[in-house]
Amino acid sequence: MKPALFDYVRAETLDEALAVLAAEGSDARVIAGGQSLMAMLNMRLARPKVLIDIMRIDDLDRIDEERGRIVVGAGVRQAKLLAWDNLAAKLPLVALALPWTGHEQTRSRGTVCGSVAHADPSAEMPLCLIALDGQVHLRSARRRRLVAAAEYVTGMMSTTRQDDEMIEAVSFPVRDGNGYSFREVARRHGDFAITACAAIASADGIRLAVAGVADKPETRDWPDLAGSALDDALNAFAYELDARDDIHATARYRRDLVRQIGRDVIMEARRCRA
Repeated sequence: MKPALFDYVRAETLDEALAVLAAEGSDARVIAGGQSLMAMLNMRLARPKVLIDIMRIDDLDRIDEERGRIVVGAGVRQAKLLAWDNLAAKLPLVALALPWTGHEQTRSRGTVCGSVAHADPSAEMPLCLIALDGQVHLRSARRRRLVAAAEYVTGMMSTTRQDDEMIEAVSFPVRDGNGYSFREVARRHGDFAITACAAIASADGIRLAVAGVADKPETRDWPDLAGSALDDALNAFAYELDARDDIHATARYRRDLVRQIGRDVIMEARRCRA
């Protein structure tokens, strides 16, 4: 299939991209790597009148550490972040999850912020951002604003972004001595997750984040549970996620994965605590 007709703007500066967004509003879409958006265009699930290409904006292709957070610009490809020398030390959960994000070919084009913007409920980057209490840096010609990741994603491919806004960057807190673990089950490595689980173990307790089951990634915070208390908490969480049958897996199978993988990643995160 082919996309519907659209005008194409290759923005040379961020101000140029924001000016087009301000003028076109809901008729415009921003494209970076295009790994999600191009498929939607070809299937005509998205039909923008204007496509704004931001990949020539050098200011967006950056990975910086600012005030205890790693800021990843909208132009940073997934492969670039995965190859960053400080990734495992600064963002160990992201280092564990990124190799599961698509394939080498798609990571060489797809961007970290593009995955967050798309907000697929099975995607690894929105899961990590929410699990880590990350932030989404939104920018328009009118203003800048920071949105907590958990508040940014509102449902399946649904976010709080306004029509004249784009993601300028996302930011993750730097590792603080906690333990981290990530695992997922998919039909093939690189496919969207049937269920993905990320765990964070701290001195105060544990956090489990799950993707691929509900309409968006969900988290639960518990004290340092063990034994049957942990099993009961995982079982309750699995049912609260309102899993559904689809062509990839049954709701029962997804609930079982939350229980089993959830326990595994929690135990592993505890072992990895500094």
